[in-house]
Amino acid sequence: MNTRKVRWGVVGAGRIAHQFAADFSHVNNAELVAVAARDETRAREFARQWSIPSAYSGYQPLYEAADVDAIYIATPHTLHLEQATAALRAGKAVLCEKPITVSAEECRQLIAEAARQQRYLAEAMWTLFLPAIRQAKAWVAEGRIGTLTQVSADLGYPMPYSPKGREYDPVLGGGALLDMGIYPITMALQFFPDDPQSMHSAAHYAENGVEDHVSMLWNFGSASATLSTSFRSKLPNTASIIGTEGHIRIPDFWRARECSLFRLDDRIDQFYDGRKGSGFEFEIQSVSEDIAAGCLSSALVPTQASLRTQILMDRIRTELFVLKERR
Repeated sequence: MNTRKVRWGVVGAGRIAHQFAADFSHVNNAELVAVAARDETRAREFARQWSIPSAYSGYQPLYEAADVDAIYIATPHTLHLEQATAALRAGKAVLCEKPITVSAEECRQLIAEAARQQRYLAEAMWTLFLPAIRQAKAWVAEGRIGTLTQVSADLGYPMPYSPKGREYDPVLGGGALLDMGIYPITMALQFFPDDPQSMHSAAHYAENGVEDHVSMLWNFGSASATLSTSFRSKLPNTASIIGTEGHIRIPDFWRARECSLFRLDDRIDQFYDGRKGSGFEFEIQSVSEDIAAGCLSSALVPTQASLRTQILMDRIRTELFVLKERR
């Protein structure tokens, strides 16, 4: 039996990369062995902080490193396609931070490249690996809320306007939709196998024209989804999965530690995950298991699900563009 740990390298040394690195202490099947950044000083400091053996200036040396099995990409959105493609072509498994790309067409290109190279590819949508989210899905599958009638989810935090900051810079894929909106969108799609029959969106825009608040209403016929995301204000950041016989409430659903099952006003079941890390450990453990087993994709975040999300976000952006032009 092969018990060797999957050896990981990280592309980027920003905030998310640090959170990812911190949770390696809570997994038993993976180790972090390398980091690469454009700035060699940042790479070396990152490596020192997390006791990583190798630090690279620039990304190509990491792609080519013989002692690296898998690469986690933690850079701005618009760099994902280029970097993930290079890593796949170098023979590495790839876990790419969300959004995996900035359009459906880019996502199709990346999925095709992974298929050509016969290498593992998954979007690092860490929310879907969290035990509380998996428990909520199990309750729905078991019929504990009856027939699904509505999903509501929102995620928003005030983000000070800075036109050159990653969140607002259009060159880096800025805007609330890609940055935070992908979470409520992904949450809704977990519970609806079919796409919406109709979608209606409204947005507010920052000074440079990037959307800083988006509200969405999706019609599925017998059910609906109400979703929102914002850089303008702190939203409740809660997901509710509502059915004819009960509902599930997930506070801070994007980083969920718990979920509760209600019948009318009474809580009848509750789940806590008891995690020791920040939540990235579930993603690292699961993806490392996949890679060790020779899988080419994740059962929890399949590439076709990532593509579906990208297609719907394209639809939202198209609708918002049309509405904006009419103003």
